[in-house]
Amino acid sequence: MGAPHVPPGMRPPVRKPAGIPWWQREGVISRLLAVAGVGVTLVGVVMLLVLAAQAGIFGPVPRVVAGAVFSGALVAVGMRVYGRAGGHVGGIALAATGFAGAYLDVVAVTSIYEWLPRAGGLGLAFAIAAGGVALALRWNAQALAVLVVAGAALLAPVVTSELVLLGFLIVLQLTCVPVQLVKDWPALHVVRTLPAVLATLLYVAIAGFDSAQRDRVHWVLVAAVVVALIGLAGTLLVVRKRPGDLIATVAFAISTIPLLAVVGLFDRVPSMIIAGAAAVVLTTVATLAMVPKLAAATKIPAHTGIAAAVTGAFALLEVCVQATEVQTAPIALFLVAIGYLGVAGQRRNRVAAGIGGVFALLGALTFLSRVDPETLATQRLADQYLNLPTALAAVLGVAVLAVAVWGLRRTPALDRDDTGRSMLLIVAGAAGLYAVTATTVSIGIATGAADGFVLGHSAATILWMAAATSALLYGLRNLARSAAIAKVALGSGLLVTAAALAKLFLFDLATLDGLVRVAAFLVVGVLLLLAGTRYARAFAEASTTNPPSR
Repeated sequence: MGAPHVPPGMRPPVRKPAGIPWWQREGVISRLLAVAGVGVTLVGVVMLLVLAAQAGIFGPVPRVVAGAVFSGALVAVGMRVYGRAGGHVGGIALAATGFAGAYLDVVAVTSIYEWLPRAGGLGLAFAIAAGGVALALRWNAQALAVLVVAGAALLAPVVTSELVLLGFLIVLQLTCVPVQLVKDWPALHVVRTLPAVLATLLYVAIAGFDSAQRDRVHWVLVAAVVVALIGLAGTLLVVRKRPGDLIATVAFAISTIPLLAVVGLFDRVPSMIIAGAAAVVLTTVATLAMVPKLAAATKIPAHTGIAAAVTGAFALLEVCVQATEVQTAPIALFLVAIGYLGVAGQRRNRVAAGIGGVFALLGALTFLSRVDPETLATQRLADQYLNLPTALAAVLGVAVLAVAVWGLRRTPALDRDDTGRSMLLIVAGAAGLYAVTATTVSIGIATGAADGFVLGHSAATILWMAAATSALLYGLRNLARSAAIAKVALGSGLLVTAAALAKLFLFDLATLDGLVRVAAFLVVGVLLLLAGTRYARAFAEASTTNPPSR
């Protein structure tokens, strides 16, 4: 009589054997030994190709032939071992060692012995690497592809340190792109990208510090451009098929670093062209990913767009730095900030808002480094540092504040937060008053008049009071329609009025003289009378319309 049937949900859990120490686990030990074997064997191949040559052991032909035959034998044995029971780990290790060894053999033939032209050597290396990753695809073994690329990339710098090394590392980066289209192998993204990026950065640093290497900067630029293009194209192809592949986007972002770094090796105009071209391409990719209709058509995911936007912003920052001097840098930074903040307000895009905020902050810090409070308050310093560029920068600073406030007020969270909206307007108003003062004083000094400094400060005080009066009148007009708007406007107007009066009595009274001081007091007094009269009438009308209940 058979055992009674027990439903799957009622079966008792299967007891697993007690934990086995890691050193007794066959899979762990075999993998560790295989990786160690790959590394040691490849070091032996390098010794055969390089150290034996330095010691004069064997001739060039025996060394190269021995390396090629040995590598081919390893691949053949690996393929045979892989088909046997329990031979997957050993077969992958043997084949990876063979392909990487053959790759290093080609590097030596091209760079040390120069038996092959560089184009021919790179082509042969591409064929060998492609054979390795093709076998990895056939076996569905990410480990094989990673070991081939990592082994060749790590030991190629030992074989040669010439500039052709960058070509061999870029070949490895390029060879793996087709694999990423059909397999989700995240480790391969990193392994194929990092060697080319790090080597190019090293050559950028060498060219920057060693004047003897300056004649190679154009080849380093070519390498940086190719690395970035392969990273961008490969990532776009991958993420269109697998939108969730974040590692591909990270690899793309890493691949742009050498291009952003190589800009520093060139003079102003070439560096502007390089950085400008990079900014255009990267910002275009970001736009395609962040505009809904374009994103639906191109199938570029948001995380790739964010990476492109950030790297494009770095390139744009390099353009601003290269195109300007210290006194004109805030102009360029504020213009870029206005563009990003305008897009952020229109599209309600946080990435654009963050980038615009960074550019605005950098512009403000650069502006304050020359137009600090002491410079504005001291005529000697103002005459030395203030001019028309500082006036234009200050005007653009006011524009940045206006666009930022407009964009932030469109956010739903701030629209419901009266306290946050009030704080935003207070901070923006204080910064705006400073920028207005810098504008008027800079224009006054730029006129070349002997009393331009005092005229500028007089105009600033009058503009402060005019802004306060406008805010008060605006708030009074909205008393009946929107109490929240009226509260913010009236509060801001009263604060600016207090600031204008403080400046008038604490600074202008001691600094200004003659008719300029008289004009400042008269105009501010008239504006105060106008605001006070309108204030009293508005509240009197409100009391008549809504009499207090007894």
